[in-house]
Amino acid sequence: MENIITSKDNPVIKLYQKLSSSKKERIQYGLFVLEGQRIVEDAVNEESSITHLIFTEKAYEKFRNKIQADLRNTKTIVISNELGKKISSTDNTQGIFAICRIPEKRKPVFSGDEKYIVLYGLQDPGNVGMIIRTADALGMDGVILSGSCDLYSPKVIRSTMGSVFRTNIFIENDTENLFSMLNKNGVYTSASVIDEDAESITKCDFKGRQAVFIGNEGNGLPENIAVRCDRRITIPMNGSINSLNAAMASGILMWELKKII
Repeated sequence: MENIITSKDNPVIKLYQKLSSSKKERIQYGLFVLEGQRIVEDAVNEESSITHLIFTEKAYEKFRNKIQADLRNTKTIVISNELGKKISSTDNTQGIFAICRIPEKRKPVFSGDEKYIVLYGLQDPGNVGMIIRTADALGMDGVILSGSCDLYSPKVIRSTMGSVFRTNIFIENDTENLFSMLNKNGVYTSASVIDEDAESITKCDFKGRQAVFIGNEGNGLPENIAVRCDRRITIPMNGSINSLNAAMASGILMWELKKII
């Protein structure tokens, strides 16, 4: 077994904790963290750039032979079970952690009838992670984040259940650049709103290159953004219900975007 690290002052452990707790540190170092067997295996299988694999003593014996990949550029360290509990962000840690490089910023490539969901101003990490997971499941061509919470926060990453490594995710926080990119590439944009005068999604034509905007959990899509979209769409609801959880609404919208008619 590797030398067992017991001190929280170890440089790798200190770095892990900085990255886990601070967006500023993640940006500065260009790194983010993972915790849990499944998501670490997903990162390995998708050939993500893992700089460090961290196992507790217990996890090293249990999982070391299950992580199958070329890890020549990855440093593996083993820490005490007690230290694993201290750095974990979950109540019952599996004892597997990793540090990964943040991928270089990319822009969508439009070459066909791509379908995108644009998350504008979403702040709940669980919602953002669940939407990315649903986008992966439904085969969306990409998710665009604009003014939303940090994609690489541990809560978002954990909520994606590994889909963060399989989904095309783009970040464009400049609204002008966002609309310029979509308009330039002939993307038909829809604003998801709560408005009885908006077009019902059950009657929408989603053929061609499409992007649907969904807004903040509490306030919805800002009016100044909605008016810039090509149309306003809404999810018809029964009775007195007039809103849905952002992740649920996004799931319905993505289903309509991708379903085969």
